[in-house]
Amino acid sequence: MTPSRVALLQQFLRFGTVGFIGFLVDTAVVYALKGSLGLYAAGLASYLVAATTTWGLNRLWTFRGRGSGPVHRQWALFLSANAIGFVLNRGTYFALVTFSPVCIEHPVLAILAGVAMGMFLNFHLSRTVVFR
Repeated sequence: MTPSRVALLQQFLRFGTVGFIGFLVDTAVVYALKGSLGLYAAGLASYLVAATTTWGLNRLWTFRGRGSGPVHRQWALFLSANAIGFVLNRGTYFALVTFSPVCIEHPVLAILAGVAMGMFLNFHLSRTVVFR
């Protein structure tokens, strides 16, 4: 394996680790808010909190030293660049909490499925658009 492939794999593993932390944040927020907001609004709120968390950790660790410009612009670019990943992620989540009794009872399963759907696209866009 070439050094550039090893570096890419290491970066992807860091991205995956950050994504796992984002998954934990996402899940905690959904469970904290589902009683008061319902599963749909809780899912939207949790995505924003988790995306902000993952942007910050990716900025500090996964893509440290890459990217430029004001912090608020980079955060907005991160959210914009990952909009398709958001559609895949939350689209999967919404479909499962709408149609799957198991996911209604255990939303963590819908969150996990959504994360899996958006992960590879979000890595590519983060690497090539946000933190280039």
